[in-house]
Amino acid sequence: MKPYSYSISFFAAAAVIASASLQAGEYASRSEAEAMVAKAVKHIKADGKDAAYADFTGKKAGWVDRDLYVVVYDMNGKVLAHGQNEKQVGKELISLKDADGKEFVKERVDLAKSKGKFWQDYKFTDPMTKKILPKSMYCEKLDDTAVCAGVYKR
Repeated sequence: MKPYSYSISFFAAAAVIASASLQAGEYASRSEAEAMVAKAVKHIKADGKDAAYADFTGKKAGWVDRDLYVVVYDMNGKVLAHGQNEKQVGKELISLKDADGKEFVKERVDLAKSKGKFWQDYKFTDPMTKKILPKSMYCEKLDDTAVCAGVYKR
Protein backbone atom coordinates (compact mmCIF):
# COMPACT_ATOMS: atom_id res chain seq x y z
CA MET A 1 0.00 0.00 0.00
CA LYS A 2 1.31 3.44 -0.88
CA PRO A 3 1.98 5.85 2.03
CA TYR A 4 -0.64 8.36 0.87
CA SER A 5 -3.38 5.69 0.76
CA TYR A 6 -3.35 5.60 4.57
CA SER A 7 -4.02 9.35 4.60
CA ILE A 8 -6.87 9.02 2.09
CA SER A 9 -8.43 6.19 4.10
CA PHE A 10 -8.10 8.17 7.31
CA PHE A 11 -9.69 11.29 5.82
CA ALA A 12 -12.49 9.28 4.20
CA ALA A 13 -13.30 7.64 7.53
CA ALA A 14 -13.15 10.99 9.31
CA ALA A 15 -15.54 12.50 6.75
CA VAL A 16 -18.06 9.69 7.29
CA ILE A 17 -17.86 10.11 11.07
CA ALA A 18 -18.22 13.89 10.83
CA SER A 19 -21.21 13.54 8.51
CA ALA A 20 -22.93 11.12 10.90
CA SER A 21 -22.25 13.45 13.83
CA LEU A 22 -23.65 16.41 11.90
CA GLN A 23 -26.81 14.49 10.97
CA ALA A 24 -27.35 13.39 14.57
CA GLY A 25 -27.07 17.03 15.66
CA GLU A 26 -29.74 18.16 13.18
CA TYR A 27 -32.51 16.62 15.27
CA ALA A 28 -33.40 16.99 18.92
CA SER A 29 -32.92 14.20 21.45
CA ARG A 30 -35.29 12.82 24.06
CA SER A 31 -33.35 14.55 26.83
CA GLU A 32 -33.59 17.86 24.95
CA ALA A 33 -37.38 17.41 24.66
CA GLU A 34 -37.64 16.77 28.41
CA ALA A 35 -35.49 19.83 29.10
CA MET A 36 -37.63 21.98 26.75
CA VAL A 37 -40.82 20.93 28.55
CA ALA A 38 -39.27 21.61 31.96
CA LYS A 39 -38.16 25.04 30.74
CA ALA A 40 -41.65 25.72 29.31
CA VAL A 41 -43.38 24.72 32.57
CA LYS A 42 -41.02 26.99 34.51
CA HIS A 43 -41.73 29.87 32.07
CA ILE A 44 -45.51 29.42 32.42
CA LYS A 45 -45.25 29.42 36.23
CA ALA A 46 -42.92 32.43 36.33
CA ASP A 47 -44.42 34.68 33.65
CA GLY A 48 -48.00 33.50 33.31
CA LYS A 49 -49.67 31.43 30.65
CA ASP A 50 -50.59 34.32 28.32
CA ALA A 51 -47.01 35.57 28.02
CA ALA A 52 -45.56 32.06 27.81
CA TYR A 53 -48.05 30.83 25.19
CA ALA A 54 -47.32 33.92 23.08
CA ASP A 55 -43.58 33.21 23.34
CA PHE A 56 -44.02 29.55 22.37
CA THR A 57 -46.31 30.32 19.42
CA GLY A 58 -44.36 33.37 18.30
CA LYS A 59 -41.21 31.26 18.12
CA LYS A 60 -39.39 33.60 20.47
CA ALA A 61 -35.72 32.75 20.75
CA GLY A 62 -35.15 29.57 22.72
CA TRP A 63 -38.58 28.03 22.05
CA VAL A 64 -37.87 26.42 18.67
CA ASP A 65 -34.75 24.33 18.25
CA ARG A 66 -34.43 22.44 14.95
CA ASP A 67 -37.42 20.04 14.96
CA LEU A 68 -38.15 20.67 18.66
CA TYR A 69 -40.92 23.06 19.74
CA VAL A 70 -43.54 23.45 22.49
CA VAL A 71 -47.23 22.57 22.13
CA VAL A 72 -49.76 23.14 24.92
CA TYR A 73 -53.22 21.51 25.05
CA ASP A 74 -56.11 21.93 27.44
CA MET A 75 -57.82 18.80 28.76
CA ASN A 76 -60.35 18.90 25.89
CA GLY A 77 -57.63 18.72 23.24
CA LYS A 78 -57.74 22.41 22.37
CA VAL A 79 -54.38 23.84 21.28
CA LEU A 80 -53.37 26.76 23.50
CA ALA A 81 -49.87 27.27 22.07
CA HIS A 82 -48.02 25.76 19.11
CA GLY A 83 -44.40 26.50 18.29
CA GLN A 84 -44.55 25.23 14.73
CA ASN A 85 -48.02 26.16 13.44
CA GLU A 86 -49.81 29.16 14.94
CA LYS A 87 -52.92 28.30 12.85
CA GLN A 88 -53.48 25.36 15.22
CA VAL A 89 -53.98 27.66 18.23
CA GLY A 90 -57.59 27.68 19.32
CA LYS A 91 -58.48 24.48 17.46
CA GLU A 92 -59.92 21.51 19.30
CA LEU A 93 -58.00 18.52 17.95
CA ILE A 94 -59.26 15.77 20.26
CA SER A 95 -60.33 13.60 17.28
CA LEU A 96 -57.20 14.18 15.18
CA LYS A 97 -55.71 10.93 13.89
CA ASP A 98 -52.20 10.08 12.78
CA ALA A 99 -51.31 8.13 9.62
CA ASP A 100 -52.20 4.85 11.37
CA GLY A 101 -55.61 6.09 12.55
CA LYS A 102 -54.50 6.66 16.16
CA GLU A 103 -56.33 9.48 17.96
CA PHE A 104 -53.08 10.78 19.38
CA VAL A 105 -54.39 14.03 20.90
CA LYS A 106 -57.15 12.15 22.77
CA GLU A 107 -54.57 9.63 23.99
CA ARG A 108 -52.25 12.49 25.01
CA VAL A 109 -54.98 14.20 27.04
CA ASP A 110 -55.96 10.89 28.68
CA LEU A 111 -52.32 10.19 29.58
CA ALA A 112 -51.93 13.69 31.03
CA LYS A 113 -54.98 13.12 33.23
CA SER A 114 -53.80 9.69 34.42
CA LYS A 115 -49.99 9.90 34.50
CA GLY A 116 -48.93 13.53 34.69
CA LYS A 117 -45.54 12.99 32.97
CA PHE A 118 -45.16 10.62 30.05
CA TRP A 119 -43.78 9.77 26.62
CA GLN A 120 -46.21 8.98 23.79
CA ASP A 121 -45.53 7.46 20.35
CA TYR A 122 -47.40 8.34 17.15
CA LYS A 123 -46.70 9.45 13.58
CA PHE A 124 -46.48 13.07 12.47
CA THR A 125 -45.12 15.25 9.68
CA ASP A 126 -41.52 16.30 10.27
CA PRO A 127 -41.37 20.09 9.73
CA MET A 128 -37.84 19.78 8.34
CA THR A 129 -38.39 17.01 5.75
CA LYS A 130 -42.20 17.22 5.34
CA LYS A 131 -42.31 13.41 5.62
CA ILE A 132 -44.56 11.45 7.99
CA LEU A 133 -42.26 9.87 10.56
CA PRO A 134 -42.53 8.06 13.90
CA LYS A 135 -42.47 10.62 16.69
CA SER A 136 -42.29 10.52 20.47
CA MET A 137 -43.88 13.34 22.45
CA TYR A 138 -42.91 14.11 26.04
CA CYS A 139 -45.60 15.86 28.08
CA GLU A 140 -46.11 17.13 31.60
CA LYS A 141 -49.47 18.02 33.07
CA LEU A 142 -49.58 21.55 34.47
CA ASP A 143 -52.89 22.48 36.10
CA ASP A 144 -55.49 21.78 33.40
CA THR A 145 -53.01 21.61 30.50
CA ALA A 146 -50.50 19.28 28.88
CA VAL A 147 -47.19 20.97 28.01
CA CYS A 148 -45.39 18.95 25.34
CA ALA A 149 -42.36 18.77 23.05
CA GLY A 150 -41.49 15.90 20.73
CA VAL A 151 -38.69 14.24 18.84
CA TYR A 152 -38.67 12.30 15.61
CA LYS A 153 -37.37 8.74 15.79
CA ARG A 154 -34.41 8.18 13.49
